[in-house]
Amino acid sequence: MSVSSGLKWIDSLEIALDLIEKHPDIDPLTIHFTDLRRWVLALERFDDEPNHCGERVLEAIQLAWIAEVD
Repeated sequence: MSVSSGLKWIDSLEIALDLIEKHPDIDPLTIHFTDLRRWVLALERFDDEPNHCGERVLEAIQLAWIAEVD
């Protein structure tokens, strides 16, 4: 595990857990990727380059979120 405590785009499960805590009433199946990206960037622990994110990264975060709430 890295020394840095900040979340990176590849930390999809940790990001999903933070999003569940921050947005408990949201159904992850209904999320638009534009909203998901904005919410990830707004997370307190998130510390990565905003432009290092693509559709596959957002999809991984969404799938982790779905798996956690099921």
